[in-house]
Amino acid sequence: MKYFLSKTIKNATMDAVRTQVTAALQKEGFGVLTEIDLQATIKKKLNKDYLPHVILGACNPVYADKVLSTDPHMSTMLPCNVTLRQTESGEIELATIDPVAAMNPVGDKNIETLANEVRSKLLKVIESI
Repeated sequence: MKYFLSKTIKNATMDAVRTQVTAALQKEGFGVLTEIDLQATIKKKLNKDYLPHVILGACNPVYADKVLSTDPHMSTMLPCNVTLRQTESGEIELATIDPVAAMNPVGDKNIETLANEVRSKLLKVIESI
């Protein structure tokens, strides 16, 4: 099972895609809690060059509450990472964790149901870009 959902966007800038993704996440009830600039971090820590690559920590508080109410240890799986990465060809890859694949090992039917609902919302975000 693939552990992520993704789409490649042609003829777009990282900033434009980030703006679209943030708006699409908001439409599906997510907020961006954290942002990690991997390009800058790797350069600073390892003096290694990367193409632009950003991790957005997205959270839908309604689903976070439902999952945490079922199992408080699920906080180790939150938030949902959404990444934007420039490829060698200049395209932007939008990717997110597949919550169904991530939550599958937990083996809880209630969490599986919630993971499927979150997956549907993240797919809507990807498809809207």
